[in-house]
Amino acid sequence: MKITEIRSKSSAELMELLKEQKAELFNLRFQHAINALDNPQKIVETKKTIAKIHTVITEKAKQA
Repeated sequence: MKITEIRSKSSAELMELLKEQKAELFNLRFQHAINALDNPQKIVETKKTIAKIHTVITEKAKQA
């Protein structure tokens, strides 16, 4: 997900998206542990998306 897409969301939407991404990361780690994950790079992408969301949440908090 691109940072511009994340910045266009409201704070409530960001919190919901963060929950979804954390759940997705949990599932990916579980699949990786049982060798059922086709693309391990997906874990890295999900972690980066979570970091982007945290960054935008912090930016919005500082502006307010």
